[in-house]
Amino acid sequence: MSLINRFELSVPLIQAPMAGVATPSLAAAVSEAGALGSIGVGATDATGARAMIEEVRSRTTRAFNVFVHAGAKADLSREAQWLDWLAPLFAEYGAQPPTALRTIYKSFADDPDMVAVLLDLAPPVVSFHFGLPSADVLSALRARGIYLMATATSLDEAHAIEAAGIDAVVAQGIEAGGHRGVFDPIAPDDALGVFALTRLLVRKNNLPIIAAGGIMDGAGIAAALDLGASAAQLGTAFVACPESAADDAYRAALTGEGAYHTVLTSLISGRPARALANRFTALSQSVNERRPPDYPIAYDAGKALHAAAKAQGEYGFGAQWAGQGAPLSRAMPAAALVGALREELELRQIKGLVERCDVL
Repeated sequence: MSLINRFELSVPLIQAPMAGVATPSLAAAVSEAGALGSIGVGATDATGARAMIEEVRSRTTRAFNVFVHAGAKADLSREAQWLDWLAPLFAEYGAQPPTALRTIYKSFADDPDMVAVLLDLAPPVVSFHFGLPSADVLSALRARGIYLMATATSLDEAHAIEAAGIDAVVAQGIEAGGHRGVFDPIAPDDALGVFALTRLLVRKNNLPIIAAGGIMDGAGIAAALDLGASAAQLGTAFVACPESAADDAYRAALTGEGAYHTVLTSLISGRPARALANRFTALSQSVNERRPPDYPIAYDAGKALHAAAKAQGEYGFGAQWAGQGAPLSRAMPAAALVGALREELELRQIKGLVERCDVL
């Protein structure tokens, strides 16, 4: 049974679980409106995850998705070199860089407490990013009746997801905002666009495909469905909703020049992620051969630099994740946005049907 039918969604839409932005109130509002809301628990611990899941459940009785991620490998030498490189930027704002970097977010793969929370609360859907957990964890989640999804950026990753017994694949194109879901961040990346990737996976993989990346309106959802996707996943489209946790600077940047020039960079967090162009992404031009520490270790430095700059009135070092469709963003309540997307999708489908009838 497909995700749409199993959870009786009235629109084939998943709100992407952008950690730090996707709040329980946003996820619940999306689910209540007939789509699948999502929360990301990769940036919290097991106690925080339990509170987030319980809050979503207190706001809606409908299905929702919980998103988790894989972890990092520490490299003290590389981390020290990274801090040395950032030191002049900290000095510009009268601050010192951290003396050492921490793994600020614990990986789902290394967090039995997080696994225990998911097994205890059994959210309707759990999705994986940056790879897959162990077969034992997957088996335990399936035994609780949880629908499982995982992100793929290539056919090889989709094949691994299918072999692991996952229920659906999120086909993440290079246009997508936020962290790229590659299994190995230093391996060659073919950087496939969402529509090429979606069609490739529809043809050569046996799982339902959810298209993700740069989709901002009903016409984009319709295009994904026409290519064989079962649903579309939208993240950037929901950043401007009042229920999201985006701060004022982030919201303002969505309407600024940086929205037209999103950048895929590893500098902020340690993994490739697409963000609005700002002072932090501009550092890509001077990083040369330096490689930042692994995610989320590099994020510890990025957050400290952002805090130092923000204290001096500079907001250009924030992690303002956004896809290439950012200029199409609309500021409206989440339920209204889902309603608009539904209407746009239906109009596009009707138009397509009329056009086909005219040809016949």
